[in-house]
Amino acid sequence: MQLIKSIVRPEKVDPITEALSRLTVTEVRGHGQQKGHTAVYRGKEYSISLLPKMQIETVVPDDIVDEVVRAIIAVAKTGQIGDGRVFVSPVSVTYKIRTGEREGV
Repeated sequence: MQLIKSIVRPEKVDPITEALSRLTVTEVRGHGQQKGHTAVYRGKEYSISLLPKMQIETVVPDDIVDEVVRAIIAVAKTGQIGDGRVFVSPVSVTYKIRTGEREGV
């Protein structure tokens, strides 16, 4: 099993949730190459360095990892800086909280 974690633009969450069946979504803030931007509020300029993003996590079997990653990229890509990242990490063991049942290696 593999954990797929992606950081995407907030407006891309709904299309991604339509493409994936089981996932967890978390509001996060951060910046990569974008480095934030400046804004004007009531005539005063200020810097916004941490931009709103969404983190989407799902655990999938090894045999569909590439398919899921391709689906996320296809839906989330705008071609602009700040589109996000996809991370893939191995998951060796999971536990069901309700039953305590162990799954995995």
